[in-house]
Parts: sequence; C-alpha cells; structure tokens
Amino acid sequence: MTKLLLSLHVLAALVAVGPVTVAASMFPARLRRALGDPSDGDARTTLRTLHRICRVYAAIGIAVPLSGLATAGSLGVMDDGWLIASIVLTTAAVAVLAVLILPAQELALAGTAGSAPPTSTPSTPERLAMLTGVFNLLWATVTVLMIIRPGSTTGA
Repeated sequence: MTKLLLSLHVLAALVAVGPVTVAASMFPARLRRALGDPSDGDARTTLRTLHRICRVYAAIGIAVPLSGLATAGSLGVMDDGWLIASIVLTTAAVAVLAVLILPAQELALAGTAGSAPPTSTPSTPERLAMLTGVFNLLWATVTVLMIIRPGSTTGA
C-alpha cells in the first residue's frame, strides 16, 4: 500500500505542480510583451491561458499534500524533521501561490484589458517574476527534502 501511495504522491506532484511552475514562470515575460504592445491580442490570450493553467492545476495540486500525508502516515514518519520542514515549506508555497501570485496575475490581466492601471505594484512583471521564483524555490527545496530525507531512518 505504501508504494501505491508514494506513486500517487509523486504522480500528483508531477502532474499538478509541474504545470503551475512552468505557467507561472512564463507569465511575467508574456506580461512584459502585453504591456509593451497593448494591441497584441495574442499576448493577452496567452496570459489568460497561463493564468487558467495556474488556477486549475493549483486546485488539482491539493492531491499532492493529501497523498503525501497518507504516504507519511503509512511510512510512520509523521514526526520526522524532514517531513515537518516539508509541510511548512509546502504551506508557504501554497500561500505564495494563492495569496500573492494568482491575485497578481488577475490584476495584471485586468491591467492589460484596460480595466486597471497596468503599473499597479502587485502586478508588475518584475514582482511576479520574483514571487514565482520564491514559489519555485520552495518547491525545489521540498523536492530535495523528499529525496534526501535528512535524519530519516527509512533510508534514502
């Protein structure tokens, strides 16, 4: 059962987190393009698509911590330091995405449509790039912790 849970956890991470990291990383560059040429309808369409990918796969991403907790319970590692650190970092990554990145993308989309000022601070391409970098770094750290499992007695 543990192998099945671990497989589901890894698959959920690949399928859900991967698209969000790629789409969120592409968004700032496309936003620069859209802001640079307001008549570029393709850039706005691409922005809408990237934002939709981020929203949809963020919702699907709920499967990652749920399957992770089930796997950790099955392995009996719920009180291991590497897992607790991973849970904290995952919570931080979710917060960065849900509270900072997705709302900033929505503001940016409104700005490119002319319904909000395109230079509003929360939606600048630079700030979005920085937030996305933080999000990606958090997930990369969680991935390393999941592989190395420092201090684990379950082997690595």
